[in-house]
Amino acid sequence: MGATYQKAGVDIDAGDELVERIKPFAKMTRRSGSMEELGGFGALFDPKAAGYTDPLLVSSTDGVGTKLKIAHAMGKHDTIGIDLVAMCVNDLVVQGAEPLFFLDYFATGKLSVEVAAQVVKGIADGCKEAGCALIGGETAEMPGMYAPGEYDLAGFTVGAVEREKLLPRRDIQAGDALIGLASSGIHSNGFSLVRYIMESEKLGYDSKTPFDATKTFGEVMLAPTRIYVKSCLSVIRAHASAVKALAHITGGGLPDNLPRVLPAHLSAEIHTNSWQMPSIFQWLQQAGNVPKADFWRTFNCGIGMVLVVEAKEADVVMQSLKAQGEAPHLIGSLVARTSDEVMLRD
Repeated sequence: MGATYQKAGVDIDAGDELVERIKPFAKMTRRSGSMEELGGFGALFDPKAAGYTDPLLVSSTDGVGTKLKIAHAMGKHDTIGIDLVAMCVNDLVVQGAEPLFFLDYFATGKLSVEVAAQVVKGIADGCKEAGCALIGGETAEMPGMYAPGEYDLAGFTVGAVEREKLLPRRDIQAGDALIGLASSGIHSNGFSLVRYIMESEKLGYDSKTPFDATKTFGEVMLAPTRIYVKSCLSVIRAHASAVKALAHITGGGLPDNLPRVLPAHLSAEIHTNSWQMPSIFQWLQQAGNVPKADFWRTFNCGIGMVLVVEAKEADVVMQSLKAQGEAPHLIGSLVARTSDEVMLRD
């Protein structure tokens, strides 16, 4: 018998099986505006049916970086999809946008339907948490491109915001308060440094942590990235006069992400003792002897999202956030810029 695509390493039947397996996951994310089932050449979404009259479309794309290496090492694939969604949709909500739909890209050398289905189930869980529809994606089987058992992920999302409600606002000023929302841990940035420290310490991801004997390093590190969409949208809508800007704290940490939403004449003064840094960060800094500046620019250090709010309404906004299940901290304020964009005070 001659050469076939399957002999070359690509199993079209497995791909078809995966599409059937994940259709129920996509179905559970349907929302107003969704128009088609999975399987077509393209996916449709109707913003008018989603309730918008003069929307601006906002898009974002991202991956989960080398956190995938830990998922592969642990053989745990059911939450990495939540990370993928979170990294994309949290970037939309900072502009006041509601995520409408999501598409994913899953690439591997040899398709395992079971593993891929677990990943997509996590993506669907993330979409449901964010209130957006999983309307399509791509599964690529590419023999020779990836190590056996490994895969790569990318995500793409589109959201909408009414034109007059776009963030950040132009009236950001000195004295505005900074409210930080707690992260669930490392989220999806800094894992190249995490892996370097683990290798230097000769620790496996199945090793128990010294700060929590009930958990392994792998379990702590694979805690899914928090999705802040519903809580932040609720607060933006309920306190439109108070919330001026949001910043998603990803790669670059507080020093690099807060300036992205601030005018050039303002700096952020952060009081780092205003929240309890999760133990995993303390361990990483000590075990790796990571310089302070590098540490704060690599990790979120316990704050995954920051809101810039009118100072006199900070308490009301914090109460609203608590009612939405968040753990908010008043972490600082804006001041006239004299030197650094972000000043970290002990």
